[in-house]
Amino acid sequence: MRIYRTLLTLLCILGLAGFCGQTAQSQQNAAPNAVQVHLVITDAALREDAELPPLQKEDVKVKQGKNFLPVTQLIPAQGENAALQMMILIDDTLNTSVGNNLSDVKDFIKAQPESALIGVGYMSNAGVNVVQNFTADHDLAVKAVRLPRGAFSTMDSPYLSLISLVKGWPQQKVRREVLMVSDGIDRLRGEAPQPSRLGPNFGSVYHSMPTISQDATSASEISQRYNVIVFPIYAVGVGRAGRSSWDLQVGLSGLSKIAQETGGEDFSLSTSQLVSFRPYLERLQKLLSNQYYVVFQAVPGKKAGLQRVNIQTELSNSEILAPNNIWVPAAPK
Repeated sequence: MRIYRTLLTLLCILGLAGFCGQTAQSQQNAAPNAVQVHLVITDAALREDAELPPLQKEDVKVKQGKNFLPVTQLIPAQGENAALQMMILIDDTLNTSVGNNLSDVKDFIKAQPESALIGVGYMSNAGVNVVQNFTADHDLAVKAVRLPRGAFSTMDSPYLSLISLVKGWPQQKVRREVLMVSDGIDRLRGEAPQPSRLGPNFGSVYHSMPTISQDATSASEISQRYNVIVFPIYAVGVGRAGRSSWDLQVGLSGLSKIAQETGGEDFSLSTSQLVSFRPYLERLQKLLSNQYYVVFQAVPGKKAGLQRVNIQTELSNSEILAPNNIWVPAAPK
């Protein structure tokens, strides 16, 4: 009986070892199918008065569903890795009173390091009029900043303008970020027709109290697709929509949506005109100084597409700002 029990124990141990070996082998077999994903994240301090130590690779957790994805590299966006392309986007439908704040924008441009290439563009006609391409000559960028026209074009949508910019932005392995000065109001599709609740015989009816623009969602997805981080700063626009508390709140919500989903942060004082942009731009400067490239292994699907991830840290004074989704190439055939 004792020999039988001993043999049974040995068989159980061997069976467990075989199972573990198969599990390890299956994990090793799955590894070659993983694809490498690069992403820019921002380490934001929860308390500005407390020290924010540099992140280490083991401090960052990338979670997809219930699984943690292997983080292979965490590279500070400093020194030889500090390259930055930042486009300053200003909405041409803004009230010209924002001119009092443009000196703060100019000072922000002047304060950028040599590694930062700055561009300046104005949003109108569902596109961007780039008045200064990316340049390391920050004085040129400063000279390109002018007052917004404070007038309408035929198609005024800050979200379509952002989409136009991102789609035409040549891809490079550098940080690509947007400072977007706008009220967020989609004047092109703001009063979109909706199916009548009175029945099909009434067709579609126009409503003057819109929800968040559908193009805000598209702009967010495209920005995440091409790894562009958006930092909106709120300013008041012209026209009836610029005086409507409903439109103002919806516009601010659209800007906030894009900021949070792309890994940025929105700067506003509700829907009031900011007295000064300076404290918000100083906050942005701190965020830019605490960015990292994170490289991790993702599990591809049959088709390339955006996949939901959650990037976190357990450090007491840190909050990771990161896109909601990552672009994962299709699995190799």
